[in-house]
Amino acid sequence: MRNSRYDLIVVGSGAAGIISAIVAARAGKSVLLLEKLSNISAKLKATGGGRCNITNTLSNEEFMSRFGRDGRFMQDALALFDHNELIKFLKSIGIETHAPDGFRVFPTSHSSATIINGLKEEMQRLGVEIICNQRVERLLQVGENIDGVKTQNSLFHAPNVIVATGGMGYPSLGAEGDGYRLAEELGHKVTELSPAMMPLKTKESWVAECRADTIAKVELRVALKKHKKLRAKGDLIFTKTGIRGPVVLDFAREVTPLLKRYDAVPLLLNLTQGMNEEQISKHLKKKALKNPQANIVTLTSTLLPQALSEQLCKLAGADPDATLSKLSGKSKEKLIQILAWTPLTVVGHDGFKMAMITRGGISLKEIDPKTMQSKRVNGLYFCGEVLNLDGPCGGYNLQWSFASGYLAGVSMSKNSE
Repeated sequence: MRNSRYDLIVVGSGAAGIISAIVAARAGKSVLLLEKLSNISAKLKATGGGRCNITNTLSNEEFMSRFGRDGRFMQDALALFDHNELIKFLKSIGIETHAPDGFRVFPTSHSSATIINGLKEEMQRLGVEIICNQRVERLLQVGENIDGVKTQNSLFHAPNVIVATGGMGYPSLGAEGDGYRLAEELGHKVTELSPAMMPLKTKESWVAECRADTIAKVELRVALKKHKKLRAKGDLIFTKTGIRGPVVLDFAREVTPLLKRYDAVPLLLNLTQGMNEEQISKHLKKKALKNPQANIVTLTSTLLPQALSEQLCKLAGADPDATLSKLSGKSKEKLIQILAWTPLTVVGHDGFKMAMITRGGISLKEIDPKTMQSKRVNGLYFCGEVLNLDGPCGGYNLQWSFASGYLAGVSMSKNSE
């Protein structure tokens, strides 16, 4: 059995793990990076459909607010390594970036391979030892201090270990929750885990007839009394079995935990870009005055795509071929209500195999936000998605991984001087 000693062992080769290894190696530390798959950065390679939305241009305050009440935990990490510092760092290793829409930041190549190759070359330049096909089975502890790791066939010793194993999303890319098990074995608490940033399945089958169009500026609300404050806005796409699109990916992190408590989660969707019942009624009457012979589908299609208009007319029990003047008052009222707030019921999802991120993780209460070091075990650090902190899509989670990994690397280097 192989038995080696280093200043630092990093477990996991995602964004958090790699940057922590680079930072420590730049400080002159001997670093070993362990990856259980045959190649590094499998999940990073798939990020953003391979385009790699690495960060965004929000201020640190606004950025933290998008993570909810626990967002302040990342204050020290962002103060050290925010999106501006990340962009500078990437440029220093030969990777150019840009923000085509003024918000999301990508490598100019729009290829995750550019990011991975640049990071890999920098690790090689610094002498970081990378060993793949090494699954960490156990963290080694001596007294109150970390002492290394045990893999399936080797012992590796170090007074510092950084666990950056990610969450449970996309297990085909190596995410199996290893970090949670390793943390729990050393006494850390792991919060409830739920798949997040994923499409959702609905009870209603009519959604399958509306797949041709993206609906812009949709507002989603949870129609449960205890959770009525949960809402989100963004673009939505209907699918064969439910809904997806940016707003759904973001909102899924709120819905999937609720599905564990309820058989179904009722939603209300405003598909008319914020118009209320009164505004919708006036709009339809105005269009009907200009074209009295237009049927109700034609009129509602001035607000929504025709296929969706047809389905909502059916849902409201409104004759799609009738003119507005021929529509009964009850049918007209029901149609306007549904146009303002369309009911939809989420009944499932595809689990972690389709989840881009994980909701939940190692409790933040047991991690020092100024260093990313465990409060339970000296020399043990956690960073990235393995922690109980997740944000929406748009470069948030990758920026957090880079920032927390950078802080862990800096902290470990200072503590080892």
